[in-house]
Amino acid sequence: MGPKTTIDFLAKVIRETDAATDQEHLHLLIDHNPVVPDRTDAISGKGESAGPHLARMAQNLESGGADFLVLTCNSAHAYQSDIEHATSIPFISMVGEVMGVLADRFSSRRRVGVMAARGCLDAGLYQTALEAVGFEAVVWREPELELFTLLLEQIKADDVSQSVVEQVKSLAQSLIDDGAQVVIAGCAEIPRVLEDEMLRVPLLNPCDILVDGVIDYSLGVRSPSFR
Repeated sequence: MGPKTTIDFLAKVIRETDAATDQEHLHLLIDHNPVVPDRTDAISGKGESAGPHLARMAQNLESGGADFLVLTCNSAHAYQSDIEHATSIPFISMVGEVMGVLADRFSSRRRVGVMAARGCLDAGLYQTALEAVGFEAVVWREPELELFTLLLEQIKADDVSQSVVEQVKSLAQSLIDDGAQVVIAGCAEIPRVLEDEMLRVPLLNPCDILVDGVIDYSLGVRSPSFR
């Protein structure tokens, strides 16, 4: 839903697809709809629900011929059930894909830091998923979350200055100081200012993980689970 996130996701799918000709690239249907209500406000009950908007978008994509659905906004996964109830094709959860990577590659690192917007954290998307597969979530306290909320607005306004970079890095470090052995960049804006090599523990980018899934599912390397 974030305009830049959509562009970044599409660019990554194109870059990571092993294609020598135009015809070998994936057929993608994109509903680029930046007017979906603010997810954090909706989750907190302060604004209009994003569920009906996302459901209509999903229905339009299914009608257009989509074989499966993905969503590039972490917080919007709070409305996964709205999407699934409105459609009859698989929905590939970004959160679920991240859990798969953790289980496969980082099973010995049981404490996982979650960097995410207030809506995503309030909905417990990563906390619940982590607990279900035997991991423990490490999340910010209120002062850190308030600071990230301010920084997120700056990043969305294209402020990726060194000051913003250092403050976001400090917020990641606060999770590591609290015991996180791996960190999830659970907001699509975070990788614009924070990269894996900037931390002393692995940083997982859910959008990159979802890109790998989209390519695998599209090419039949893996089959998406249905409901």
